[in-house]
Amino acid sequence: MSAGVGKGPRKAPSPDVFAEAPAPQAPAPHYHGHRERLRARFQEGGADALPDYELLELLLFRSIPQRDIKPLAKELIQRFGSFAEVLAAPASRLTEVKGVGEGVALDLKIVEAALKRMAKGAVSKRPVLSSWSSVLDYCRMAMAFAEREQFRILFLDKKNALIADEVQQTGTVDHTPVYPREVMRRALELSASAIILVHNHPSGDPTPSGADMRMTRELVDIAKPLGIAIHDHIIVGRDGHASFRSLGLI
Repeated sequence: MSAGVGKGPRKAPSPDVFAEAPAPQAPAPHYHGHRERLRARFQEGGADALPDYELLELLLFRSIPQRDIKPLAKELIQRFGSFAEVLAAPASRLTEVKGVGEGVALDLKIVEAALKRMAKGAVSKRPVLSSWSSVLDYCRMAMAFAEREQFRILFLDKKNALIADEVQQTGTVDHTPVYPREVMRRALELSASAIILVHNHPSGDPTPSGADMRMTRELVDIAKPLGIAIHDHIIVGRDGHASFRSLGLI
């Protein structure tokens, strides 16, 4: 029987006839654009162009790359009060905030340590009395947001350069024991010609107390016969600082 008209060999189907259509790409998370905009604002205007929570966001971007972290940054600022206070908070308190793991807390503490090292470098390379604003910046960075009182001494040589920076005592939230004779003994060990006393008020208010003034007078009386000058006693707190010399108390 002869083949019918039009019944030639069948063509093989095109290889992509049965291929699956490519899945549509998911849109990029909304926070990606926010991150780029925030970085651009920082590059154009610097840190002053950003409120505390946005500057904190910039830090957290690297620690938490896959999440919208604006709510977390705002919560941290609300919990601790400011950008500086977030960095100064103990790691144990930082990790109490949901979303802050040990790695994130460690990253923030590394930034704090770097800032302290930079502030101390600005003090140690020049005569202290000629770079007084750097001294105040360093003292505030080192102590203003500590949760317990610390008594710190800056020991200076004859040229008022920094010999040593030591925390002598750490106390409670409102008291630090100070032993004037131990302070002088350490000054003599270091051959210091002058010292600057520094302590913090965790309450935030740097106003000198009666106990602060009595202790300072006692130290001045002991230091004078030894030829050791007390240039100042600085109290730092969240709300600013107080200088005994500026207040006429030394």
